[in-house]
Amino acid sequence: MKYTKTTLKNGLRVITVPMKDTKSLTLLVLFGTGSKYEAKRINGVSHFLEHLFFKGTVSRPEPGDISRVLDDVGAEHNAFTSKEVTGYWVKTASKQFPLALDIVSDILLEPLFNTDEIEKERGVIFQEMNMYLDTPRQHIHDLFEGLLYGDQPAGWDIIGTKESLNSLVRKDIVNYRKNYYVGSNAIVVVAGNIDEHTAVQQIKKAFSSLPAGMPKKKKPVREGQKTPAVQIMRKKTDQTHMIVGARAYGMYDEERYATSLLASILGGKASSRLYMDIRERLGLAYTIGAGTQTYTDSGYVSVYAGVPHEKAKEVVRRIRDAFRVAEKEGVTPDEVRRAKDFYRGHFAISLESSDEVASFFAEQELFYGRVQTPEEVMARIERVTERDINAVATHIFHPRNLNAVLIGPHADVRGMEKLLA
Repeated sequence: MKYTKTTLKNGLRVITVPMKDTKSLTLLVLFGTGSKYEAKRINGVSHFLEHLFFKGTVSRPEPGDISRVLDDVGAEHNAFTSKEVTGYWVKTASKQFPLALDIVSDILLEPLFNTDEIEKERGVIFQEMNMYLDTPRQHIHDLFEGLLYGDQPAGWDIIGTKESLNSLVRKDIVNYRKNYYVGSNAIVVVAGNIDEHTAVQQIKKAFSSLPAGMPKKKKPVREGQKTPAVQIMRKKTDQTHMIVGARAYGMYDEERYATSLLASILGGKASSRLYMDIRERLGLAYTIGAGTQTYTDSGYVSVYAGVPHEKAKEVVRRIRDAFRVAEKEGVTPDEVRRAKDFYRGHFAISLESSDEVASFFAEQELFYGRVQTPEEVMARIERVTERDINAVATHIFHPRNLNAVLIGPHADVRGMEKLLA
């Protein structure tokens, strides 16, 4: 997959990825900041700011103006905030690229941050928070990272707390934007049916006023664990939601490739060990799956499941046993081959979509300072050996690394801890 990278005078990096067999494109602007860059008093400001960019600009002062223009051409648009990145994107017909660029550059460079709209959006975010609290399958991931990292930015919720959101004022939001929304901390990617030279020239003009400068650095994650840890959120639910996982590797560790394949073998697909055991053989879950999360300075492997309340301990034990089998006995050559083939197929399917392509190239450039092409990524995956995966399993599945979070009508934290030990 060919691409072109251009760096502008203000430090903004522009990547164009032509995809001629499509009639659409995705424009993505990604900033290297998120909730890990916040102080506790302003926890949630990254996400709050993301919302406010859509609430009016100098040339489009009414909140509905932005969505209306994009709706009128059938474009999709949204934004997202995570622990380490914030992104803004439009996916539309190729001929609408000038409009998409005008909208995205407008909201990022000429926002009003009207105080009345700030108060309205504060209420919207409170309702978003309530929605997540009412959705255990989503909320449990926040609880798991809170258990892993505790009272530091890595362990705080992206959305913030009611206390921190109530304390945020316009000055906090403006200062945060000033510190992190600078050229060297931003990537613009256009993927789809585009003329690369024209696109670069238009982006250069549209983002010429984005200030140069270097963003403030975040605090490094503190990690330390000597025994298994468990957290239970008592809640009336129709099933017990759980995550059982282990501290693992970050995105700069070479072991991340072996860890990804290990997660696939354990629970990343419908023929994986845990899926076949807990769902297919025992019928204890509709949803069960394993995956990895890698950050710049930490990472983990986790298994999520939704199970009957009375079977919660049994499922925790079975997940723990699967970890132990991987730790003690390792994986087989056949499992490694099938995991690689699954990775390749899943990866190839994702790269047929311009939005997935844009995200891939933007994150590669933002975090690594260069783009590892899809071909290079697959070459790294192919180099992983059975021995590599077994070494990773031996390291990460030691009991001291294990953690579990449950949402449901349970109280026996000590009993769950014994299951993991």
